[in-house]
Amino acid sequence: MRISQTGLSLLTGSEDIAHVRITRSDQEASAYFYVPLELGEAVEAITVDLQYPKGPDCIIDLGVFDPRVTGYPSAEGFRGWSGGARSQFSIAADAATPGYVAGPLQAGRWLIVLGLYKIPSEAVEVTLAARALRTGALARPQPAPTPFTPRGTGWYRGDCHSHTFHSDAKGSPELLHRTAREAGLDFLFITDHNTTTAWKAYFKTASSPDLVFIPGVEITTADGHANVLGTDEWIDFRLEGDADIAALEDAARARGALLTVNHDKPPIPWLYRWPAVDCMEVWHHEWADGNSGLGARYDALLRQGLKITAIGGSDYHQATEVRLGGPRSLGSPTTVIHAERLDRQGVIAALRSGRAYITEAPDGPHLEISSNGTPMGGTRAQSKGADLRIVARGAGGDLLQLIGDEGVFVQLPIDADDWDYQIPLPSGLRFVRAQIMSGAPDPRCRALSNPLYFQAASR
Repeated sequence: MRISQTGLSLLTGSEDIAHVRITRSDQEASAYFYVPLELGEAVEAITVDLQYPKGPDCIIDLGVFDPRVTGYPSAEGFRGWSGGARSQFSIAADAATPGYVAGPLQAGRWLIVLGLYKIPSEAVEVTLAARALRTGALARPQPAPTPFTPRGTGWYRGDCHSHTFHSDAKGSPELLHRTAREAGLDFLFITDHNTTTAWKAYFKTASSPDLVFIPGVEITTADGHANVLGTDEWIDFRLEGDADIAALEDAARARGALLTVNHDKPPIPWLYRWPAVDCMEVWHHEWADGNSGLGARYDALLRQGLKITAIGGSDYHQATEVRLGGPRSLGSPTTVIHAERLDRQGVIAALRSGRAYITEAPDGPHLEISSNGTPMGGTRAQSKGADLRIVARGAGGDLLQLIGDEGVFVQLPIDADDWDYQIPLPSGLRFVRAQIMSGAPDPRCRALSNPLYFQAASR
């Protein structure tokens, strides 16, 4: 850890200010810079303010750890993160700024963490001001979640990437829940940046029997973003390089969660070594927003013999009111799964199996492929002698493309809105997947399937 020699010290009712100079050499040494905050006994609430000359070349993230924190990876000690979305936070026993964890404040050395996202060449002067209060507040237990009534086997639509005001969006988890219901989604992952505090806030609002709200977290660094889907436990996000990827993989596996690389394209490509992921965000925002390049990257990984579920994520940042439709709306794109059961475990299992496709919106086209009874996501011995069945609905007049090891090898017109077609496959494929493309004047992908895999690439 790179820890400042200058720090803060607080007793009940006191204030303190620290001035810290941060240089490019600090950033080169570590992406994280720590300023000590010594808390005395009986401090029950703190407020911390960060001030610096923010600009295009100067962006510093903000968070805090309590005395339990260790070096990476730490299992404990996380008390909050707001990235660059906020310059102030407060923590008390029974309340905290969104993104921060309420609870008793242990005496001892806390660490204010500054994420050195962008540091100017001439260095930057940072001011941290802290106040301690005696509030008399007592910690209150979180209310229990409203039970969800699972549904049985079927196709279900959802979004794998969304944000609330617990990170850098404006709207609450309650409003996000309402938006998802009105959009017609069946499941939704909350994936706030480096914090899972929105999940506890969700427990405070009424749930619904027709929407599965599933916790997650977006591991957010300057060198790439990854979602861990299906966990409400904090995961240390302080990746410094390739050597730290194994700890991230282990953390996801230990929680039974899915690990996925997000939007591996400019302006935030994945620069670490490629992790052992369950999924990849192959469609992020609208299709025209660089997603054809994501598709090519995905196909290259499949050619290496990897089996990765393609998912979509809108990366929707909830506004202060319900907004449906339009650019970068919730469910644009939508990930559609075939689940044995619509609940948290059923959604995770369906995504892990790869029986899923991505479509442009909650009401977008349906697309599935299978081969002699093996569904997409499954594996057959070889493509030689196999037939491929393609089912598309709501795409009459569009074009169906089949993609294999060497790219597009079949193009077929979809001549009906309820289209069921069967075609023999060539030998030697490692995988095959399908996508629906619209024609002029707005050529774009409208839906893409997950692959079918083949064990032997016989020629």
